[in-house]
Amino acid sequence: MADPSGPLSGIKIIELAGIGPAPFTCMMLADAGARVLRLERAAPGAVERGDEARAAGSGPHWDLLNRSRPSVGIDLKNPDAVELVLGLVEQADGFVEGFRPGVAERLGLGPDACLARNPRLVYGRMTGWGQDGPMASMAGHDIDYIAIGGALWSLGRAGEAPVPPLNLVGDFGGGGMLLAFGMLAALLEAARSGQGQVVDAAMVDGAATLMTMIHAFRSGGIWNESRGANMLDTGAPFYEVYETADGKWMAVGGIEAQFYAELVRGLGLADDPSLPQQNARDQWPAMKERFAAVFRTKTRDEWTAIFDGSDACVVPVLSAWEAHEHPHNEARRTFIEVEGRVQPAPSPRFSRTPSSVSKAPSLPGADTVSGLVDWGVPEDAVAKLRQSGALS
Repeated sequence: MADPSGPLSGIKIIELAGIGPAPFTCMMLADAGARVLRLERAAPGAVERGDEARAAGSGPHWDLLNRSRPSVGIDLKNPDAVELVLGLVEQADGFVEGFRPGVAERLGLGPDACLARNPRLVYGRMTGWGQDGPMASMAGHDIDYIAIGGALWSLGRAGEAPVPPLNLVGDFGGGGMLLAFGMLAALLEAARSGQGQVVDAAMVDGAATLMTMIHAFRSGGIWNESRGANMLDTGAPFYEVYETADGKWMAVGGIEAQFYAELVRGLGLADDPSLPQQNARDQWPAMKERFAAVFRTKTRDEWTAIFDGSDACVVPVLSAWEAHEHPHNEARRTFIEVEGRVQPAPSPRFSRTPSSVSKAPSLPGADTVSGLVDWGVPEDAVAKLRQSGALS
């Protein structure tokens, strides 16, 4: 397989397969052109079952986070498999694992072992709590990391419980993207110094980092610690979601004065002398009721047409399943279709070295032979490793 296009073309990354944020990191790196080799546990016969699935017309694996890179089925409890990985490390630029602290070391693939084989290696680690601290060895999920990191508290309405924002803030924003940034920063530094290092990306750290602006607002005295009482947390009438006549929703973000003026004009309230001033906080609850009543008079499509092209910052709330049909997303190709599956396109965009989805996600172990041969492992060596049980 030839190097894909993209700004990271020529960079080689080994991925010890996991779930969630680490695969998201590797998807981003692979979409951007890095040659990522995904090593994952696959039961014997997985490739054959995969062939049957393809023959039956079910296509590639459903897990889109695993796109743009081959899947090698491997048994890391087999010493031959560990030695294979260490041999691959010698030619790699980066290494990504998302196990709990100490697991990679017990497998013989921790940072010390890998950096001994390749001192230039950038070793990326993705965990919830980090590599140290009293909670490092504890289990957790996105909701736990953003709770401890201080992000979950502010997500919700006044008088109601905090609302988990799917698993976007901890797993992906504060986790996967944080590790992708860390890998790229360390790869740039390694290119200058000739020395690798360990990147410790923790979702609790990333969730805290994402709250930096809110910390600034509180320090400046412009953020109320009560939930649902601030400009960005559903406290303000001009930063809210409103139900429409057909049971759908519009998103309103008219913060700046000129945008707010467009908002009230579109709502037909521009000449209403009874409407309080925009920043009269004590009047915000009443203003929200007023806006809500107006929005309920028309359908989502009718409001979309009214605000289309304006600076009111009012747009329809689209489901993930209909977003690809919006004209703006269609024009920008924000979503693409790969082997029959609609999915978000790679981002950000590069003018000269565009990213791409170079490969649909594979079933576990489906690319064991081709993936290793592409990395320079001789076919006869792959055959011996399969015979020994090191490869599935």
